[in-house]
Amino acid sequence: MSLPVDTRVPWVAMYHSVGDCSDDPYRITVTPERLDRQLAWLTRRGLRGVSVAELLAAPTRRGLVGLTFDDGYADFLSGALPVLRRHGCTATLFVLPGRLGGDNAWDPLGPRRPLLTADGIRQAAAEGVEIGSHGLTHVDLTRADDLTLKAETVESRGVLADLLGTAIAGFCYPYGTVDRRAMDAVRGAGYGYACAIDPGPLNGPHALPRVHVGQNDTALRLFLKYRLHRLRRRPVEGL
Repeated sequence: MSLPVDTRVPWVAMYHSVGDCSDDPYRITVTPERLDRQLAWLTRRGLRGVSVAELLAAPTRRGLVGLTFDDGYADFLSGALPVLRRHGCTATLFVLPGRLGGDNAWDPLGPRRPLLTADGIRQAAAEGVEIGSHGLTHVDLTRADDLTLKAETVESRGVLADLLGTAIAGFCYPYGTVDRRAMDAVRGAGYGYACAIDPGPLNGPHALPRVHVGQNDTALRLFLKYRLHRLRRRPVEGL
């Protein structure tokens, strides 16, 4: 049974790591098996997961949902990419060019999770994954000074453009936090869109809301999140 889609309120799912979730205090990890079941759920309802760029460019966005993976964890290549291929999905991967080959040092709890190297990011892009910026180093932009804000937005876009040889369209606010100043900086840096979590009073393509999807999201929970998103979110202006 297909689900109704309000094309004015695009549904964008937010993932992070895809691998072992036995030690996961922030609940940011899903296993490949769980991701497989979640994407199968979309398919059975006539929905297909795509990158945010593809979602926004679609004439009606009917039958499409956005898939995003934050932070650029190295397990994206081994855990997420084969599952995406199997279901005919694409996705957007938001990476941290200031931490290439590093780890999630911004998380005080839980295990250190390795991040993609430059070669890993190129590999993901070669597989059809859209690469976006998550800033340089995972800084809360609402608390950043002017120099840091410029580096996290402008410089991160430039580094990724040089690394991939293509323009970078998308940005993702670290921690999902955004205010007017951060949104204006992202827009001014040349990004075509930006993803938040709950942007509050902000609206438009540079303050796209997303829905967290985790290991506990079974078919029923996904159905509820999908329906509630359409009911609770305002139509996104300018799309």
